[in-house]
Amino acid sequence: MRLGWLIVAALAHSAAAAEAFVTNQGSDDLSVVDLATGAVTATVPIGGKPAGVAVAPDGRVWITSPDSATLSVYDPETGALTRIALAGGPLGVAVNPLSGAVYVADWYGDRLFVVEDGALTGEIATGRSPSGVAVTPDGARILSADRDSDQVSVFDAATRARRAVIAVGARPFGVTIDAAGRFAYAANVGADSVSVIDLAALAAVATIPTGARPYAVALAGGRGFVTNSYGDSVTVFDVASRAVLATLAVGEYPEGVAASRDGALVYVANWFSNTLSVIDAAALTVTAEIAVGDGPRAFGAFLRD
Repeated sequence: MRLGWLIVAALAHSAAAAEAFVTNQGSDDLSVVDLATGAVTATVPIGGKPAGVAVAPDGRVWITSPDSATLSVYDPETGALTRIALAGGPLGVAVNPLSGAVYVADWYGDRLFVVEDGALTGEIATGRSPSGVAVTPDGARILSADRDSDQVSVFDAATRARRAVIAVGARPFGVTIDAAGRFAYAANVGADSVSVIDLAALAAVATIPTGARPYAVALAGGRGFVTNSYGDSVTVFDVASRAVLATLAVGEYPEGVAASRDGALVYVANWFSNTLSVIDAAALTVTAEIAVGDGPRAFGAFLRD
């Protein structure tokens, strides 16, 4: 564990305003959104059709560009932007909350890249076409959703060894871990479902039906929110009972989804509508639409609050 990393991360969080960092594939940029006002406060050129995004505990924003095979890191405090050359098709990205290591799924290379201190330090073999990546809150495990293998791989972060391969529904894309590190949720694009994974048992223990082509899952207030990319909707389920509670209409082709730290609001990136839909997580109503760039994907942890 890096004490310096934790101190910097804590200071950055205490000073940060509530913001969204939305990757826009059509306009090749990043929209920085003030969530209090709904205004775009900066537009950052990225290039390479940016898709994946992860806001690190230290406040920096990591962005994948599949078309240019690059990983960019943006510092909102200074405006500095640095690009790191990778290979293949970098897509999903996640940051280890303890070590600061960055894990990037290579869609074409069936691997995770490991980036530390701004440099590529290793690779981890996955199943076919890894898409979403997530790290447990204690920083001990890494999960990859291996889309074309219909599985989620679980790795030990310290040794980088694969601990388990968990069969899920067809074509898992986004993978999300709860705040306690007990369960993970894989959105199965090809099965119109979410697989619930018990991380202690290392097994899928339930399946939740969704709308058409679910993309990713966010958790807020004891509920799960699943973007249905072909349904222009969000499926809401109860985490405890795993029962479906509602289907909410949002913008066209919703993809990325993330919840505020307090669980009050959920934000949905609508790829074809060029907006963020804002959902009241308790009332289950859409309360606002925020205009962003062209073709927002926001695949990953795109909020800083």
